[in-house]
Amino acid sequence: MSKVSLADLLELGVAERIQMVEDLWDSIATMPYPLKLTEAQREELDQRLEDLHQNPNDGSSWEEVKRRLLGQA
Repeated sequence: MSKVSLADLLELGVAERIQMVEDLWDSIATMPYPLKLTEAQREELDQRLEDLHQNPNDGSSWEEVKRRLLGQA
């Protein structure tokens, strides 16, 4: 596997870097074993999930965030 430097990645456009992050995340998400969370991470995720249930209309959808990041808002 060839190595890519951070400097090389930063030369990509924003849309290309976002796509790279999505592709990288997708490769992690398909791993056959779960990632280990610390207790603090688990508590933070539980709190965020509770916040979501308490305030389901707060925040932005992924599609809205993605449009803003890609400058298509």
